[in-house]
Amino acid sequence: MTRPEPTRVEELASGLRSAQERLRAACVAADRPADDVDLLVVTKFFPASDVLALVDLGCRSFGESREPEAGRKASEVRSEVTDPLAFHMIGQIQTKKAKTVGRWADRVHSMDTVRLADALDDAATKALDSGERSTPLDVLVQINLDGAPDRGGVGVDDLEAMAAHVDDLSALRLRGLMVIAPQEGTAEQWMARAAEIRASFLVGHPDAVDFSAGMSGDLEEAVTHGSTCVRVGTAIMGSRPIVSP
Repeated sequence: MTRPEPTRVEELASGLRSAQERLRAACVAADRPADDVDLLVVTKFFPASDVLALVDLGCRSFGESREPEAGRKASEVRSEVTDPLAFHMIGQIQTKKAKTVGRWADRVHSMDTVRLADALDDAATKALDSGERSTPLDVLVQINLDGAPDRGGVGVDDLEAMAAHVDDLSALRLRGLMVIAPQEGTAEQWMARAAEIRASFLVGHPDAVDFSAGMSGDLEEAVTHGSTCVRVGTAIMGSRPIVSP
């Protein structure tokens, strides 16, 4: 597989540098170590060649949200790269597509129903048995902050029940929580609320320390409130291609 044209590589390099600088500055402002927050490059809609260019630039973790595009891209890139790479599923997952996501994903950020948890566990179990996976599937429970039914996520009152269900599944590992700030209100407001929810959740689940929060537009607020992973797409990749790969 060929890499992109030099102009595209420079676009990616420039976007990556800017995002890294923003993240470092946000960590300094929050009095946190610079390596305390992972930068997950969101490559959905962009071709595998862009991912390879980002690998050349030092990136090793990528976020995807559409299946089967994500699975195909992960397979293509992994066939070209010998270094370990991590592909994260960050978008809502149709239950029928869990059987493929459970094979290729290193982490799912958007686990939000018991039915999806069961489907992912079944897929990951089969992948472990066949040798397609060597470790259980790491999952984050997505929080629904405003109750909007089309946003995905678990309501605050149902978080404990969801966590207990995941804990009973042998092929899934509960790693923490994920949040997307609603458009109504401010990022500061929602990240502060998410941090409160997380603090309460950690009392009963002290090992579920990962907190996927913050995107291109609100990573500073997310870092201030404890994010351990910011999901940055547009600020690095640029505008979505007119024709999806």
